[in-house]
Amino acid sequence: MIPQALEGITWIKVEKPVFDLVGVVLSSLGLAFICAVVSFFLGIALGVSFIVRTRRAPAEAEHCVVLHLVGPPA
Repeated sequence: MIPQALEGITWIKVEKPVFDLVGVVLSSLGLAFICAVVSFFLGIALGVSFIVRTRRAPAEAEHCVVLHLVGPPA
């Protein structure tokens, strides 16, 4: 019975796998560049929102309590 099972084996030649180091490095640099660009624009948007908020806030700032934590100059 065992010899009949071995008759159906088919061999397929498969190429040896190759590691593409240049592709990995370039894709990593591309991903890092995209992250840097996105964070740059998000930082600009956050900074602009802080500036706009502080320019609108002086009317509300009149009701704030100011703590003078530094003593008078000696």
